Amino acid sequence: MAESKRRGEDAVDERLDKGLDEDALRDDALDEGLEKPKRAGGVDKTGTATKARTKAGERPGLFGRFRNFIREIISELSKVIWPTRKELLTYTTVVVVFVAIIMAIVWGLDTGFGYVILKVFGTGNGK
Repeated sequence: MAESKRRGEDAVDERLDKGLDEDALRDDALDEGLEKPKRAGGVDKTGTATKARTKAGERPGLFGRFRNFIREIISELSKVIWPTRKELLTYTTVVVVFVAIIMAIVWGLDTGFGYVILKVFGTGNGK
């Protein structure tokens, strides 16, 4: 029963696939609707940074590479999902509490080991 049902779903998928136009699946047809970047070294519609080239296709100079680097930084920062104020306060509180707990554990272990060492080896004043 389940086997025939699966076949039925596959048959529906095959009918949908046959209805697609093969020209619509070509990469060229998909890219035709996208605008080209207006200047070299910009960011295209997909969010991908394009590399700037000089006249003969050679690498840009030091300042050109630095400019591209800054543009890529700005592009990547625009993709970041920044936390809300409430999320930021929550995350900060969790980190501070966690660090305080770890500090207390380390302090307790340090104090305990120090006490044990003093009992085992003495105070060091030769008596």
